[in-house]
Amino acid sequence: MTRDLSTPPVIPPGSLGGSPQPVLPAAQGLLLRPWERADAPAFLLAYQDEDIRRWHTRRPSSEARVREWFDRYRQDWEHEKGGHWAVTRDGGEVLGRIKLGSVNFDEGIADVGYWVLPAARGAGVATLALSALSVWAMKEIGFHRLCLDHSTRNHASCRVATKSGFLLEGTKRSAGVHDDGRHDMHLHARVRDV
Repeated sequence: MTRDLSTPPVIPPGSLGGSPQPVLPAAQGLLLRPWERADAPAFLLAYQDEDIRRWHTRRPSSEARVREWFDRYRQDWEHEKGGHWAVTRDGGEVLGRIKLGSVNFDEGIADVGYWVLPAARGAGVATLALSALSVWAMKEIGFHRLCLDHSTRNHASCRVATKSGFLLEGTKRSAGVHDDGRHDMHLHARVRDV
C-alpha cells in the first residue's frame, strides 16, 4: 500500500496483528484477556442488564451471535483494527468488557469503550481495566491519544473516564443514538506524556 503522508506513521504497521493478542494484568487481581468461546453465556447475559442495554444499542441475540462477534474480534486484532478483552478476576470469572477500536496508526490515535456486569459495579473494575489498557496502549504500542465518548446522561461512565485520566474535552451535540432517541455525548481523551 502506498502512503501519501509527509510524516512516518506514529505506530508501525504490525504493532498489533504481528503478534498474539496479549493478556494484560490490572490492579487488584484483574486480568484482561481475549474472549474465549466459553465466555459466550456471560457475554450474552450482560446484554440482558438494563444499564448495559441503555447505553449499547448493538446487542447480540443468541450465544451463536456472540461467538460470531468473538470471531470478528479475533479478525479485528489480526487486521489491526482493534482489540477486545474480557475483564476477568484472575483470568476466570468475567466481570466486564473493554475494547480498543478505530485504530489509526498514522496519527497514533484510537478509541476505547467498556461495560461492567452489575455484580462487579462500584468496585473500580472499569477504572482499573481502563487504566491498564491505556498504559499498555500508550507505553507498549505507542498510541499518543486515546478517546472515549459516552452519553451525557451516563454519569457512571463519566466518573470512570475522569478517574482513569481521560479529561473531558467537550460535548458532541446529538451525536449518539440510544433506544430513547439521540443523546449529547461527552468526549474524553487521554494523551501520552511526551
